[in-house]
Amino acid sequence: MKPYLLQTLKELALLGAIKNKIEISSQELARRLDTSQQTASRYLLELDKKGAITRELGIKKQLIQITSSGVEILQREHLQYQQIFELTDRIHFKGKVVSGLGEGRYYTEQSSYVEQFEQKLGFKPYPGTLNVEIEHIEKNKLRLLKNYDAVIVDGFENGNRTFGGVRCFRAKINGTNGAIVLPLRSHYSNILEFISEHFLREKLGIEDDDEVKIVIYFDK
Repeated sequence: MKPYLLQTLKELALLGAIKNKIEISSQELARRLDTSQQTASRYLLELDKKGAITRELGIKKQLIQITSSGVEILQREHLQYQQIFELTDRIHFKGKVVSGLGEGRYYTEQSSYVEQFEQKLGFKPYPGTLNVEIEHIEKNKLRLLKNYDAVIVDGFENGNRTFGGVRCFRAKINGTNGAIVLPLRSHYSNILEFISEHFLREKLGIEDDDEVKIVIYFDK
């Protein structure tokens, strides 16, 4: 919903229009919105067309009440603010499944990693990672993880090769438990690598370009 319509809906709700019909003129609403009477009338007309309010036209004023559809719009807005200020133990992402280069399988089969995953995360990962591409703007959420403790999987040497450490955060993908793994020495990418004890493509019935939902959990 356009910001100006959402603000109009909020003003009506603050006047009690969720539980009761309120009597208000377009001029009175215009003063509350700091706009013209003509513009306020147009906002009400748009909200009415969208099914967010009902209107009964009187002689001088209108009787207006917010519909269940309008209440749902406000509830979604409320939940977003809750996530900003209250739900500080998790971050939500949406993304699409993409194929990797096969490196995830190589790394998750290294015994030194596997042992630590079992010890610190409580499960032995299925070989490979499920790669989920998120929108670039969503990368900003990942920066919040700097403020929270991660499960650290230490790096090691195997022959002539050095394997770096990994930061892990417990997570769920479409409700299935697992973890997000982030290399210690890398910039945040728009590709999230998810590990699980399950072969996720089979268990969740997903393939490339399917949308999935990820919730990352963390503690202060």
